[in-house]
Amino acid sequence: MTGLIVLAGLFVYVFASGTILARGMCAPLGRELSGEAYANCNDIAIKLQAPSAAHIFGTDTIGQDILARTIYGGQISLLIGVSAALIGVIVGTLVGAIAAYYGGWVDSVLMRFTEAMLNIPSLFLLIVAAKFLGGTIPEITLLGRTFSSSVVVIIVIIGCTSWMYLARIVRANILSLKEQDFISASRCLGVSNGRMILKHLLPNTLAPVIVTATLGIANAILSEAYVSFLGLGVKPPTASWGNMLENSYRYLESAPWLWVFPGLFVLITVLSVNFVGDGLRDALDPRGTRAV
Repeated sequence: MTGLIVLAGLFVYVFASGTILARGMCAPLGRELSGEAYANCNDIAIKLQAPSAAHIFGTDTIGQDILARTIYGGQISLLIGVSAALIGVIVGTLVGAIAAYYGGWVDSVLMRFTEAMLNIPSLFLLIVAAKFLGGTIPEITLLGRTFSSSVVVIIVIIGCTSWMYLARIVRANILSLKEQDFISASRCLGVSNGRMILKHLLPNTLAPVIVTATLGIANAILSEAYVSFLGLGVKPPTASWGNMLENSYRYLESAPWLWVFPGLFVLITVLSVNFVGDGLRDALDPRGTRAV
């Protein structure tokens, strides 16, 4: 419950705090800049200012407000986490379900492909893809925001390299389920293969899918932070918690507010998502084997 409350608070902070009053040179003559425009606005006259009433989280090396950038950077980090986890869940569930249901050579081919994918170092692939594909994909505009190609590459690569364990879990569950009496009865009634998988088998294996999806969000956020910290992830001026950390490692002692706040948000988000995943795993345990 604590993890769910903290996670809800993070979503409120990131998505409901979108209007921020600009101050200083970013708002000449008292005009207001709201949204991402303020988060990307810089004023070198106020660079590296410590947290104060004017800038609650302080300012960075080019005078950008860190509070605003943690809000809009959080939107990017959470978007990457949720989208990549969704891709991984869809691919893993379909591969595992098809392999288990049809069996035979279909199962052999899909499982060998899954094992081959497990041998690919996902972080290395993510770094290489972000380096060479980051500038080749056009920008995408969604819900009034423009996302750089690096965001798209990170989402696709993380999603396409995070489905293998779920596929094996779903396969094992469906191999057990398809021997049950209700599946035999459905076959006798002439239920089609697609309907059998979508209506009868997958709903009965939702527990591991939900748990894997929640934990996948945390892994995706951490992966994005890794590559952005190396300078190969989300490209400025688009903010993410990861690239905010990349810009702060030279100021670990002289300006700790540069890394404390984005690092704290990454830590709290990952911990709360993992707590929610553990809670769901206990709540959805079909055998009631939760620890007392």
